[in-house]
Amino acid sequence: MMRRYGWLRGLLALAVAAQIGACSSLPRTGYTAAQADAASVPNIPGARVFSDASVATFTELAARPEAQRKGFTYLALSGGGGDGAYGAGVLNGWTASGTRPEFTLVSGVSTGALIAPFAFLGSGYDSYLTDIYTSGVAETLVQSPNVVNILFGSGLFGDGRLRGLVSRYVTPDLLAAVAAEHAKGRRLLVVTTNLDSQRAVIWNMGAIAASGAPNALDLFRDVLTASASIPAVFPPQLIDVQADASAFQELHVDGSVVTPVFTLPQALLLRDGRLRTAGRANIYVVINGRLEPEFDVTKNNTLSIVERSFTTASRARSRATLATTYAFTRANGIGFNLTYIDSDSPTTTASRGFDTGYMRALYRSGLEKARTGTFWNHSVPAAPVVKALIAETTR
Repeated sequence: MMRRYGWLRGLLALAVAAQIGACSSLPRTGYTAAQADAASVPNIPGARVFSDASVATFTELAARPEAQRKGFTYLALSGGGGDGAYGAGVLNGWTASGTRPEFTLVSGVSTGALIAPFAFLGSGYDSYLTDIYTSGVAETLVQSPNVVNILFGSGLFGDGRLRGLVSRYVTPDLLAAVAAEHAKGRRLLVVTTNLDSQRAVIWNMGAIAASGAPNALDLFRDVLTASASIPAVFPPQLIDVQADASAFQELHVDGSVVTPVFTLPQALLLRDGRLRTAGRANIYVVINGRLEPEFDVTKNNTLSIVERSFTTASRARSRATLATTYAFTRANGIGFNLTYIDSDSPTTTASRGFDTGYMRALYRSGLEKARTGTFWNHSVPAAPVVKALIAETTR
């Protein structure tokens, strides 16, 4: 994963400067843990819940029965920075294959959050994904880093360019389209990390869009931006909330800080009968990244060790999440479908994964795999030691 965010090397080099800059950070209004638990978004009830909320609370986010007449179809989109080009290609190729379903529920984390609204709205929005990941606009997000933003701001690219990109595509018309699908019982969820509470937050984007609140469009954009805001690279989003008579702001960043990909809590699916349908249930997971270990002799210096450790930890977390999800689907008769960037996909030696040439190649890879129907795995790929044991026992 660090290869996608190669410019994080610069952040490490600026660590001392960042400590100095911390003394110059903008003050915030303080609030208590009790207020944090009780906080809600003004004018938009049911806008979000913490990811560790009770089953009863999560039930309110579940797709309504009227959306499940043909079964329950869930699409989960992971984080991955510029590697989101793979997911964009997969969705477009899936459309071309003629087998792409209408999703009952879509969730997105980080770059997956940027993809999620267009995946939710259907194939008529495929061109938006093509544009975001192949036109070169994404590469502008990480051009001309400014050390002043580290010293006196909260991100290396702290000039609002990510928020501007989101605003370019998230228009009032798109908000209205999401609201219309929400009214049919379908659900669109996006994950952010609340740094104050150190918990993941699940945002009901359809409820936000359908609220008619004057702050709905801004909040929708803020949530998508926050979910994709890699800490210290892009600035966090301050989101206005209230508890009792007090108004304050929460600090939200990249959802993948807590979870690389979000699938509904197992307890919800086990206990809530409203998710059980006469039709078949399927979970489709698109990992905008690599899962399989890659051998490389690591240089014995601080930056290389941090980079390699970051990559290793990220892949391990993704595999653990997928293994849990797979076990749940097996136990409950739900179809499990996984696609990810495998060893046959393009790689990059560029200093950042937002390189346009790399993203175009990755987009084409996902497009062709999905178009030909060879992109789903129905189990989690085994770790090398497990593969070796399997090979040994089948000789």
